[in-house]
Amino acid sequence: MRTGLTIGEFATLTHLSVRTLRRYHEAGLLEPASVDPFTGYRYYTADQIPPAQVIHRLRELDVPLAEVKSILATDDPQRRADLVAGHLRRLEAELDRTRAAVVSLRQLLRPDPAELQVELRSAPARTVAAITGEVALADTIAWYADAMAELDAAYPAPERTGPPGGRYANELFTGGAGTMTVFRPVARPRGAGRIEPLTLPPTDLAVAVHRGPHDDIDVTYGRLGAWVVEHALAVNGPIHETYLVGPRDTGEPAGWRTEIGWPVFRLAPPATAAGAGTEGSRTSGDGR
Repeated sequence: MRTGLTIGEFATLTHLSVRTLRRYHEAGLLEPASVDPFTGYRYYTADQIPPAQVIHRLRELDVPLAEVKSILATDDPQRRADLVAGHLRRLEAELDRTRAAVVSLRQLLRPDPAELQVELRSAPARTVAAITGEVALADTIAWYADAMAELDAAYPAPERTGPPGGRYANELFTGGAGTMTVFRPVARPRGAGRIEPLTLPPTDLAVAVHRGPHDDIDVTYGRLGAWVVEHALAVNGPIHETYLVGPRDTGEPAGWRTEIGWPVFRLAPPATAAGAGTEGSRTSGDGR
């Protein structure tokens, strides 16, 4: 007389296929309560239904079999929660990358993208409160958030004289790691913790504004770079970003405005540049 549920009955109760249950058995994830030595039939108990459902949910989240086995093997609830949370963080990061790629592709596949407005601008020298570090490309978002939080804490709103900005070495993009600086223009820059007064040299820039979240900011980078190749002479220098409107100003990403400044060499001063308008601006469209 059999004791327990056949593999078919167990499959029906757990919504796991017989083939999947056999694979879990072979992998040591979910062994049957008993196996008939003569027929080889597998039998399960009702107590095995919850762990089977846990395995099913973890596998739906693409948790590797080895990690599933570790989660099931531990009796420590905190350890189990930490293992699951670690995988969820990786999934969230992957979802962010997927979402950013989708947004960029949609932007690139638009049949008639809006023209990009570009301004040639001479930025004067100025001293700002800044934090500089050597950062891996994968860590830039977290590093930026920490650095800006430190700057915000050191300089309340009444002391700020303009929007925050950043300078990013070319090696950050070409080699996956490089020098990154974030800064705030303030009335009296002073050193504190990682913060140091930094004098930004005068720079000629080709400037364009990226509108909205940064998921597709690479598209604006590419279009600005193409404009520079066609209209100006690029020079080797850090890319400038100015966060005119950002997460600290509004919780609506659609309202974000980021200036991208590409270092260029200008052959004439702003007032006499051929084709220039006021403040030395030249455009390739009317989208600003």
